Amino acid sequence: MAVATTVSFLRLSAQPSIKHLNPRQLPLPQPKLSASEPYPTKLLLESVDHLRSASLTLATAALPFCLDTKDALAAGGEFGILEGRTLALIHPAVMGGLFVYTLWAGYLGWQWRRVRTIQTEINELKKQVKPVPVAPDGSVPLEVPPSPVELQIQQLTEERKELIKGNFRDRHFNAGSILLGFGVFEAIGGGLNTWFRTGKLFPGPHLFAGAAITVLWAAAAALVPAMQKGSDTARNLHIALNALNVVLFIWQIPTGLDIVFKVFEFTKWP
Repeated sequence: MAVATTVSFLRLSAQPSIKHLNPRQLPLPQPKLSASEPYPTKLLLESVDHLRSASLTLATAALPFCLDTKDALAAGGEFGILEGRTLALIHPAVMGGLFVYTLWAGYLGWQWRRVRTIQTEINELKKQVKPVPVAPDGSVPLEVPPSPVELQIQQLTEERKELIKGNFRDRHFNAGSILLGFGVFEAIGGGLNTWFRTGKLFPGPHLFAGAAITVLWAAAAALVPAMQKGSDTARNLHIALNALNVVLFIWQIPTGLDIVFKVFEFTKWP
């Protein structure tokens, strides 16, 4: 066994070690050249194709900067009545009406919330009602005056019946839909009207507040499916978003009046 081990060791020692190989002696991969087309020519054609695609992309991106920008300006009388005072005053008039309508929609929503919460109050009060006293012989007094809690339950029950007759749920839903549709339409229309009159927009408090109001309208409407499933979190968030919307609306009124004064100063009828 020792002889076999010695012979194996000698054989391994006789083999060349990979560490001592010269890298220059290793075979290098040779490119496969096509018989019909030389390799350098093919590489050159591929490079030209890549450069052609890149040049087309850069030319397309730079095209708007090379065009005449005068055609993009709206101001100057090209749009006629669209640049006049009449159309410019439509936006503040409509937005003023939408502000009042926002308050009305909020009132309808609060009344519908009252319909839901008043039943919870009634259920809690019923737990406080004491049982009717019974005489020693087991008879019940014919006339027992109602307790203050029972009187409150009766009052809330009558109030709930009247609220249900008001159909506040459907009225609030319809008012919110109208507010969302006309509000988004007129918010965009106001920006377009400014562009018609001046050829540009004016980033500032009025524009930013109007954009925020539009976003809040959309966000509040997006919570309706969750509210219909009974989510109190969605309902509270819906109320908070609309309350913030009203605050922004009120804060936006002074800047809107300033714009109206400028409309009277820089525009003419019609």
